[in-house]
Amino acid sequence: MELLLGLRTKLFGDVGTVFIVSLAIVTGFVATAAVAPEDVERIAAVVLDATATRFGWIYLLVTTGFVIFTLFLAASRFGKIRLGPADEEPEFSFASWLAMIFSAGMGVGLVFWGVAEPMMHFNEPPLDIGTPRTAETAQVGMRYAFFHWGFHQWANFSVVGLAIAYVRFRHSSRGLISETLRPLLGDRVDRGWGKIIDILTVVSTVFGVATTLGLGALQINSGLAKMTPITYGFTSQFAIIGALGLMYMASAMTPLDKGIRHLSNANMILAAVILLAVIAFGPTSFIFGVMTQTLGEYLGHLVEMSLVTSPYSDEGWVEQWTMFYWAWGLSWAPFVGSFIARISRGRTVREFVVGVMIVPVALSMLWFSGFGGSAIYFELFGGDPGIADAVAREAPAGLFALLEQLPWSDGLAVAAIALVCMFVVTSADSATFVLGMFTSKGVLNPTRFLRGLWGTLQLLMAAVLLLSGGLYGLQTVSIIAAFPFMILMILIAISLYKDFAFDIAQENETNRVLRERVEMLLLREAEREEARQIAEETHPTAPDTEEETSSPPA
Repeated sequence: MELLLGLRTKLFGDVGTVFIVSLAIVTGFVATAAVAPEDVERIAAVVLDATATRFGWIYLLVTTGFVIFTLFLAASRFGKIRLGPADEEPEFSFASWLAMIFSAGMGVGLVFWGVAEPMMHFNEPPLDIGTPRTAETAQVGMRYAFFHWGFHQWANFSVVGLAIAYVRFRHSSRGLISETLRPLLGDRVDRGWGKIIDILTVVSTVFGVATTLGLGALQINSGLAKMTPITYGFTSQFAIIGALGLMYMASAMTPLDKGIRHLSNANMILAAVILLAVIAFGPTSFIFGVMTQTLGEYLGHLVEMSLVTSPYSDEGWVEQWTMFYWAWGLSWAPFVGSFIARISRGRTVREFVVGVMIVPVALSMLWFSGFGGSAIYFELFGGDPGIADAVAREAPAGLFALLEQLPWSDGLAVAAIALVCMFVVTSADSATFVLGMFTSKGVLNPTRFLRGLWGTLQLLMAAVLLLSGGLYGLQTVSIIAAFPFMILMILIAISLYKDFAFDIAQENETNRVLRERVEMLLLREAEREEARQIAEETHPTAPDTEEETSSPPA
């Protein structure tokens, strides 16, 4: 028995109820979706319709609230709070830190949607604004691409990341979502409520990461179908998911500061090379003109776009786009937030917000301007490149249709496929790390076997979601899975504010006590000095008798 217990501890680490129940839920869904994919697709569509119709406005209000809340934390007195002891130094360099944030956050999504989203809006105008395939529609489409990949997405990650990093490194607590709610729930986080919260976090994370794996498989399959005899379909996508799984399982077996760190740096270098090639070989002046104008429009229409629900029409554009993106970000928040928290030890709250919310948004805007702007240029002024038609047939094909318009298109296409693979591996590797933490009571270094187990389940989840509806199936499940975690994130934000306020109050009280002590010491010193002066005035020092009485020699 002791041998078996020792083997279990060695393989799984310190696991408990959260691991067992989460494993049962995920395994049960995978098995059901594999046996009856049509039924799962049908039920998911019904649940999605009910969620979007009744609660769609909540996604918009809550996510917008997170943007305001995060910027407030950075600009307020809370911005100076350090995620760790007051003298803690950051664990990673600023460049490596940003690379890991970007790679784990939205790398795959940017590659997939960089051309696809502006072109899909170009083909079908958002909210029926403008005529399809015109300059007006292109302008609106770029504005919404900036919006969907702007502050709102990264605010979700910032809230969760700040909360976990604060309790983990400031209070030396376990790195669990439930721990962030201790200021609200107290010791109940150690019992039933805490278990439910952590189980919900694990399930939401698995669905969110599986969506990204599915998008990556679709993008890679599209590129391979363009360049090789490989066909575009589920069989090829399943094989691609398996190959990606082998790669990120190998990465998952390496320590965090070696595997993910070096892979993230390589991702950023390759992404920068491809982006610079598109900017240099494409319509350079047009790209920067689009970026400048779209940035102005994005900031000018930010409030309006944040709260559009189209209640006067029955079209589903908001649900298909904005709600999907916010839900996808919410479902990713526990994973990305936890991973960012893990690598942000020693940063201040203000540094954290700048690094997680400002810099990635700027890079995303540059990316969409390069890829989306180039695609729009060729469509409007380049004859008939077929980019919009390619996207209409198959969303991920737009990237490779764009690259065909540039010099060395084959080399760029191979680099793009490699980049997607690397982003998927980084994201999935990071996710296995975080899932291992969540299901082994928040340890910083979960066992390799546990990470491998969650990696396998992520692969199977991505496969059955593709089987149950392809891209639409991925979007549907993301929105449904994100709703309960969105409610939980509201409580996390409230708890985080309460914790920060308490921290500042304690610091102020400590400073007040120190000031009083210093003032008391100074007062005592002044009193002693005053007493000394009075004593000197009252009893002057006797003159030197020897010097005064001695007479000069005769």
